[in-house]
Amino acid sequence: MTEIEVPSVATPAHEVPTREVPGVEAPHREIQTGRIQTRKIQTGYIETGEIQTGEIQTGETQRLEINPLDASQKNRDELSAILIEVVANGGSVSFMHPLEPATARAFWDGALAAAARGERIVLGARDGDVLAGTVTLLLDWPPNQPHRAEIAKLMTRVSHRRRGVAAALMHAAEALAVQRARSLLVLDTATEGGAARLYEALGFVLAGEIPGFALKPHGGLTGTLIYWKRIGVDPE
Repeated sequence: MTEIEVPSVATPAHEVPTREVPGVEAPHREIQTGRIQTRKIQTGYIETGEIQTGEIQTGETQRLEINPLDASQKNRDELSAILIEVVANGGSVSFMHPLEPATARAFWDGALAAAARGERIVLGARDGDVLAGTVTLLLDWPPNQPHRAEIAKLMTRVSHRRRGVAAALMHAAEALAVQRARSLLVLDTATEGGAARLYEALGFVLAGEIPGFALKPHGGLTGTLIYWKRIGVDPE
Protein backbone atom coordinates (compact mmCIF):
# COMPACT_ATOMS: atom_id res chain seq x y z
CA MET A 1 0.00 0.00 0.00
CA THR A 2 1.37 3.42 -0.96
CA GLU A 3 0.36 6.52 1.00
CA ILE A 4 0.87 9.99 -0.43
CA GLU A 5 0.34 13.50 0.84
CA VAL A 6 -1.70 15.65 -1.52
CA PRO A 7 -2.04 19.39 -0.86
CA SER A 8 -5.51 20.86 -1.06
CA VAL A 9 -4.97 23.64 -3.59
CA ALA A 10 -7.02 26.81 -3.36
CA THR A 11 -6.67 28.26 -6.84
CA PRO A 12 -6.68 32.08 -6.97
CA ALA A 13 -9.50 33.62 -8.99
CA HIS A 14 -7.20 34.82 -11.78
CA GLU A 15 -5.87 31.26 -12.26
CA VAL A 16 -9.22 29.49 -12.62
CA PRO A 17 -9.48 28.10 -16.18
CA THR A 18 -12.18 29.46 -18.46
CA ARG A 19 -13.63 25.98 -19.00
CA GLU A 20 -14.41 23.40 -16.32
CA VAL A 21 -12.54 20.13 -16.94
CA PRO A 22 -15.08 17.32 -16.55
CA GLY A 23 -13.78 14.37 -14.58
CA VAL A 24 -10.36 15.83 -13.76
CA GLU A 25 -9.27 18.87 -11.87
CA ALA A 26 -7.38 21.64 -13.62
CA PRO A 27 -3.73 21.64 -12.54
CA HIS A 28 -2.16 24.43 -10.53
CA ARG A 29 0.39 26.21 -12.68
CA GLU A 30 3.23 25.42 -10.25
CA ILE A 31 3.04 21.63 -10.77
CA GLN A 32 6.42 20.41 -12.03
CA THR A 33 7.84 17.04 -12.90
CA GLY A 34 10.46 16.41 -10.26
CA ARG A 35 13.26 14.21 -9.08
CA ILE A 36 13.25 10.58 -8.06
CA GLN A 37 12.22 10.04 -4.44
CA THR A 38 12.19 6.50 -3.09
CA ARG A 39 11.55 6.79 0.62
CA LYS A 40 10.41 9.76 2.68
CA ILE A 41 6.92 11.20 2.15
CA GLN A 42 6.97 14.96 2.62
CA THR A 43 4.01 17.13 3.57
CA GLY A 44 3.27 19.65 0.85
CA TYR A 45 4.37 17.30 -1.94
CA ILE A 46 2.62 14.76 -4.12
CA GLU A 47 4.52 11.51 -4.07
CA THR A 48 3.93 7.97 -5.34
CA GLY A 49 6.94 6.47 -3.60
CA GLU A 50 9.10 6.78 -6.71
CA ILE A 51 8.35 9.99 -8.60
CA GLN A 52 7.73 13.23 -6.76
CA THR A 53 6.50 16.53 -8.12
CA GLY A 54 7.66 19.97 -7.15
CA GLU A 55 5.87 21.81 -4.38
CA ILE A 56 2.38 22.92 -5.33
CA GLN A 57 1.20 24.89 -2.34
CA THR A 58 1.59 24.62 1.41
CA GLY A 59 -1.39 24.33 3.67
CA GLU A 60 -3.82 21.69 4.85
CA THR A 61 -3.27 18.30 3.22
CA GLN A 62 -5.40 15.23 2.67
CA ARG A 63 -4.05 11.69 2.77
CA LEU A 64 -4.65 9.51 -0.27
CA GLU A 65 -3.88 5.86 -0.79
CA ILE A 66 -3.19 4.89 -4.41
CA ASN A 67 -3.28 1.20 -5.24
CA PRO A 68 -4.22 -1.16 -8.09
CA LEU A 69 -7.88 -2.15 -7.88
CA ASP A 70 -9.16 -5.70 -8.08
CA ALA A 71 -12.60 -6.87 -9.14
CA SER A 72 -14.24 -6.71 -5.71
CA GLN A 73 -17.89 -5.71 -5.64
CA LYS A 74 -17.03 -2.52 -3.73
CA ASN A 75 -14.49 -1.46 -6.36
CA ARG A 76 -16.84 -2.22 -9.24
CA ASP A 77 -19.67 -0.27 -7.64
CA GLU A 78 -17.47 2.75 -6.90
CA LEU A 79 -15.82 2.76 -10.33
CA SER A 80 -19.23 2.60 -11.97
CA ALA A 81 -20.47 5.52 -9.86
CA ILE A 82 -17.45 7.64 -10.85
CA LEU A 83 -17.91 6.83 -14.54
CA ILE A 84 -21.62 7.73 -14.46
CA GLU A 85 -20.89 10.98 -12.59
CA VAL A 86 -18.10 12.03 -14.95
CA VAL A 87 -20.21 11.38 -18.05
CA ALA A 88 -23.16 13.29 -16.55
CA ASN A 89 -20.80 16.25 -16.00
CA GLY A 90 -19.61 16.27 -19.61
CA GLY A 91 -16.45 14.16 -19.39
CA SER A 92 -15.44 12.69 -22.76
CA VAL A 93 -14.59 9.13 -21.73
CA SER A 94 -16.23 7.19 -24.60
CA PHE A 95 -19.79 7.14 -23.25
CA MET A 96 -22.96 9.18 -23.79
CA HIS A 97 -25.27 10.69 -21.17
CA PRO A 98 -27.34 9.25 -19.59
CA LEU A 99 -25.10 6.27 -18.90
CA GLU A 100 -27.01 3.25 -17.64
CA PRO A 101 -25.57 1.60 -14.51
CA ALA A 102 -25.55 -1.80 -16.23
CA THR A 103 -23.43 -0.39 -19.06
CA ALA A 104 -20.98 1.17 -16.62
CA ARG A 105 -20.70 -2.07 -14.66
CA ALA A 106 -20.14 -4.07 -17.85
CA PHE A 107 -17.30 -1.75 -18.85
CA TRP A 108 -15.53 -2.12 -15.50
CA ASP A 109 -16.13 -5.88 -15.42
CA GLY A 110 -14.21 -6.10 -18.71
CA ALA A 111 -11.51 -3.65 -17.61
CA LEU A 112 -10.86 -5.41 -14.31
CA ALA A 113 -10.82 -8.80 -16.02
CA ALA A 114 -8.14 -7.43 -18.37
CA ALA A 115 -6.23 -6.15 -15.32
CA ALA A 116 -6.33 -9.64 -13.79
CA ARG A 117 -4.74 -10.95 -17.00
CA GLY A 118 -1.93 -8.38 -16.70
CA GLU A 119 -3.05 -6.39 -19.74
CA ARG A 120 -3.64 -3.16 -17.80
CA ILE A 121 -3.51 -1.66 -14.33
CA VAL A 122 -6.57 0.10 -12.91
CA LEU A 123 -5.42 2.46 -10.15
CA GLY A 124 -7.67 3.94 -7.52
CA ALA A 125 -7.04 6.91 -5.21
CA ARG A 126 -8.85 6.61 -1.89
CA ASP A 127 -9.57 9.44 0.52
CA GLY A 128 -10.51 7.39 3.55
CA ASP A 129 -13.34 5.12 2.44
CA VAL A 130 -14.13 7.22 -0.64
CA LEU A 131 -12.76 6.30 -4.07
CA ALA A 132 -11.78 9.83 -5.11
CA GLY A 133 -10.36 9.03 -8.55
CA THR A 134 -9.03 6.44 -10.95
CA VAL A 135 -6.72 6.06 -13.93
CA THR A 136 -5.89 3.09 -16.15
CA LEU A 137 -2.47 2.16 -17.54
CA LEU A 138 -2.84 0.10 -20.72
CA LEU A 139 0.02 -2.37 -21.21
CA ASP A 140 -1.15 -4.85 -23.86
CA TRP A 141 0.38 -3.85 -27.20
CA PRO A 142 1.65 -5.64 -30.34
CA PRO A 143 5.08 -7.35 -30.29
CA ASN A 144 6.74 -4.39 -32.02
CA GLN A 145 5.64 -1.97 -29.26
CA PRO A 146 6.84 -3.52 -25.99
CA HIS A 147 8.22 -0.15 -24.88
CA ARG A 148 4.87 1.65 -24.92
CA ALA A 149 2.03 2.21 -22.45
CA GLU A 150 -1.09 4.34 -22.65
CA ILE A 151 -3.01 6.42 -20.13
CA ALA A 152 -6.80 6.02 -20.17
CA LYS A 153 -9.88 6.83 -18.10
CA LEU A 154 -8.38 9.46 -15.80
CA MET A 155 -11.35 10.53 -13.69
CA THR A 156 -12.02 12.16 -10.33
CA ARG A 157 -15.21 12.59 -8.37
CA VAL A 158 -16.74 16.06 -8.52
CA SER A 159 -16.31 16.36 -4.74
CA HIS A 160 -12.53 15.83 -5.03
CA ARG A 161 -11.56 18.01 -7.98
CA ARG A 162 -8.87 20.71 -7.70
CA ARG A 163 -7.10 18.81 -4.91
CA GLY A 164 -4.24 17.25 -6.88
CA VAL A 165 -5.85 13.82 -7.14
CA ALA A 166 -5.49 13.55 -10.92
CA ALA A 167 -1.85 14.64 -10.83
CA ALA A 168 -1.09 12.09 -8.11
CA LEU A 169 -2.73 9.33 -10.14
CA MET A 170 -0.73 10.31 -13.22
CA HIS A 171 2.57 10.14 -11.33
CA ALA A 172 1.64 6.75 -9.89
CA ALA A 173 0.78 5.44 -13.37
CA GLU A 174 4.05 6.77 -14.79
CA ALA A 175 6.04 5.12 -12.00
CA LEU A 176 4.38 1.78 -12.71
CA ALA A 177 5.11 2.14 -16.43
CA VAL A 178 8.79 2.79 -15.70
CA GLN A 179 8.88 -0.25 -13.41
CA ARG A 180 7.65 -2.30 -16.36
CA ALA A 181 10.45 -0.99 -18.62
CA ARG A 182 8.13 1.22 -20.65
CA SER A 183 9.82 4.28 -22.15
CA LEU A 184 6.91 5.96 -23.97
CA LEU A 185 3.56 7.07 -22.59
CA VAL A 186 0.75 8.20 -24.89
CA LEU A 187 -2.74 9.52 -24.26
CA ASP A 188 -5.52 11.54 -25.80
CA THR A 189 -7.92 14.10 -24.41
CA ALA A 190 -10.89 16.03 -25.78
CA THR A 191 -10.15 19.40 -27.36
CA GLU A 192 -13.21 20.87 -25.60
CA GLY A 193 -13.32 20.31 -21.86
CA GLY A 194 -10.36 17.93 -21.80
CA ALA A 195 -7.33 17.86 -19.50
CA ALA A 196 -4.72 19.35 -21.84
CA ARG A 197 -3.44 21.81 -19.21
CA LEU A 198 -2.83 19.03 -16.72
CA TYR A 199 -0.97 16.82 -19.21
CA GLU A 200 1.21 19.65 -20.47
CA ALA A 201 2.06 20.62 -16.88
CA LEU A 202 3.17 17.01 -16.34
CA GLY A 203 5.53 17.12 -19.32
CA PHE A 204 3.44 15.58 -22.09
CA VAL A 205 4.08 16.86 -25.63
CA LEU A 206 1.27 17.60 -28.07
CA ALA A 207 1.61 15.53 -31.23
CA GLY A 208 -1.46 16.94 -32.98
CA GLU A 209 -5.23 17.30 -33.09
CA ILE A 210 -7.88 15.27 -34.89
CA PRO A 211 -10.94 17.49 -35.43
CA GLY A 212 -14.46 16.16 -34.99
CA PHE A 213 -13.16 12.94 -33.46
CA ALA A 214 -16.00 11.99 -31.09
CA LEU A 215 -19.36 13.05 -29.72
CA LYS A 216 -19.48 14.86 -26.41
CA PRO A 217 -21.63 13.15 -23.74
CA HIS A 218 -24.47 15.65 -24.21
CA GLY A 219 -24.13 15.84 -28.01
CA GLY A 220 -22.04 17.75 -30.53
CA LEU A 221 -18.64 16.83 -31.92
CA THR A 222 -15.28 17.60 -30.35
CA GLY A 223 -11.75 17.06 -31.53
CA THR A 224 -9.11 15.04 -29.72
CA LEU A 225 -5.56 16.02 -28.78
CA ILE A 226 -2.83 13.36 -28.95
CA TYR A 227 0.01 13.57 -26.40
CA TRP A 228 3.24 11.64 -25.74
CA LYS A 229 5.98 11.60 -23.13
CA ARG A 230 9.37 9.87 -22.87
CA ILE A 231 9.86 8.16 -19.50
CA GLY A 232 12.57 6.04 -17.93
CA VAL A 233 15.33 4.78 -20.23
CA ASP A 234 14.88 3.98 -23.90
CA PRO A 235 15.28 0.29 -24.81
CA GLU A 236 18.58 -0.67 -26.44
